[in-house]
Amino acid sequence: MSKPIVAIVGRPNVGKSTLFNALAGEKISIVKDYPGVTRDRIYADVTWLNYQFTMIDTGGIEPESKDLMLKHMRTQAEIAIETADIILFITDVRQGVVDSDFKVADMLRKSGKPVILVVNKVDSFQKFMADVYEFYNLGIGDPMPVSAASRLGIGDMLDEVVKYFPQEEAEEVEDERPRVAIVGKPNVGKSSIINRLVGEERVIVSDIAGTTRDAIDTAITWQDKEYVFIDTAGLRRKNKIKEELERYSIIRTVTAVERADVVIVVIDASEGVTEQDAKIAGIAHERGKGIIIAVNKWDSIEKTDKTIYEHTKRIREILSFIPYAEIVFISAKTGQRVNKIFDIMDVVIQNHALRIATGVLNEILMEAVAMQQPPSDKGKRLKLYYITQVAIKPPTFVIFVNDKQLMHYSYTRYIENKIRDAFGFSGTSLKFIIRERKEKE
Repeated sequence: MSKPIVAIVGRPNVGKSTLFNALAGEKISIVKDYPGVTRDRIYADVTWLNYQFTMIDTGGIEPESKDLMLKHMRTQAEIAIETADIILFITDVRQGVVDSDFKVADMLRKSGKPVILVVNKVDSFQKFMADVYEFYNLGIGDPMPVSAASRLGIGDMLDEVVKYFPQEEAEEVEDERPRVAIVGKPNVGKSSIINRLVGEERVIVSDIAGTTRDAIDTAITWQDKEYVFIDTAGLRRKNKIKEELERYSIIRTVTAVERADVVIVVIDASEGVTEQDAKIAGIAHERGKGIIIAVNKWDSIEKTDKTIYEHTKRIREILSFIPYAEIVFISAKTGQRVNKIFDIMDVVIQNHALRIATGVLNEILMEAVAMQQPPSDKGKRLKLYYITQVAIKPPTFVIFVNDKQLMHYSYTRYIENKIRDAFGFSGTSLKFIIRERKEKE
């Protein structure tokens, strides 16, 4: 089951970012630097008690004038309404209720989504509680007083959030069909690929970037197997501001990737792989999904006998953090190699859920250690005792060692490569957890 999406909405300067960082903790500032990936502080994974959810900050550009304020708020509210399961509406106790708060409250109320009204900057409950009551006028339930800066009231607010999460019983009717998200920049042909796979014009397609309104789930049967495709185009042309568009597309990507088993990153062959493509692929990689890179519009490229090799090399260089990803060159327009996606998907789905016996893993580990001595520091050498697989989707391994500090990233990568040499695992990331164990144990 995918993690619930919680969106933060509110006017500029009400403390959205402060709350976002307080909830995200240190995770958001410790960012893995994959080459070519600049991470926006737009989303973070949050754990509260036994619950996990993805939090999205919809705040974009600060409006320059009061006229733009409402338009900006409306855009944020629309993003939240469309993508989130639960909405946190942040207001400011010191500024009180303002006109744009009422307008956004109206939109949120009509959405039918659960909305939690949060009154921020309540640094003292005694001093500000009378002012908090004013927010009942918005008509969207009980205002929850918090101070994001002082971290007051955040626990109560999160308790309220998790009340809206689906209960465990609902998981019994789990959909077993593989879920595939088709992601990529606007106008790379995501909807055209789905139309070609379906064999009918089910998704509205035109040559203007961002004409697909919403993420649409499409069930497709191929050789007696059913797959669910999530189309993430979801950009609206009326958002003219480039940063807002990019932010919106990234939010859509995060929510779709969260629901998918396999992610197909579509790249425009005529444009080549870009930084935005790397950012989108980075989201799928971080979330441990199976990844296929589909280079679309291959029919529009003039080719020599070296063309595929050159394109592959360039993709591997820019997306060097996902060397395991499968690459396929297609044309949604002519149908060239589009059906090959199903064959590759089946391999990736299988690898994503592959389990390896502990005995076999430890044979590979011992052989790897014999071939390349583990690193040492100040006379102390790393010892690797044992490896076992603890999860799938993605395959996750725990390695027990004598000292975590000595287990350098490059040696973990070396072990990973040995496991890949033995079992392939093409199309899926592998996750490694390093645990310390005393020698006496």
